[in-house]
Amino acid sequence: MSTNGATVPAGGALELPPYSLEVQALDLGPGIKAVGLELIGTEDREPVTGPDGAEMWSAIVPALTASEPYVLDFFSHLDRVAEFCALHDIPTREAAARCLVVSQPPADQLRELFARFAAETFGLRVGLSAQAPDPELEGDLSKRGLDAYQGAYARYNFCGICEPNDGWLTLLSDTLWSSEVIRRVRPALQPFDVYISRPQ
Repeated sequence: MSTNGATVPAGGALELPPYSLEVQALDLGPGIKAVGLELIGTEDREPVTGPDGAEMWSAIVPALTASEPYVLDFFSHLDRVAEFCALHDIPTREAAARCLVVSQPPADQLRELFARFAAETFGLRVGLSAQAPDPELEGDLSKRGLDAYQGAYARYNFCGICEPNDGWLTLLSDTLWSSEVIRRVRPALQPFDVYISRPQ
């Protein structure tokens, strides 16, 4: 467990930061290795949404990638996504009948995407394999949504399922453990005063 909080003077109780990121291994079934990140208010335990949530998620994602190439996969409301990206000069690629790919947006564009599409569920692929189209997976995403990642995440460093309004990012990876996730995101969250913990 780690914290950026401070101790109250005169030996009082620990004063926790206003936000918390809980990182823990998830049981999604046999043969699936997953880590969940939940971004919540420390006191009310509600998801962190709005501008604060978009800022934090857009800091967390690049930290998790550790400078590896990544893409975002959108598979619903594609007209809205395409229109928004065109208006904000965010390059996209139509990957399949119902899959739109955004390749490694810079921090400001990533923040805009998290803010605008916080109510959507969208995907994240990270690793050298993300540099090239993946027609098999992208076609499967078009048909099955993010369930398609279960059979494909081993080809990547990790695949992620982003649910910003619920405060969740679920990582599917054979190599990424909770402790490594915390190590990667801690520096990126320093400016936001976030308490990072690994619930038992």
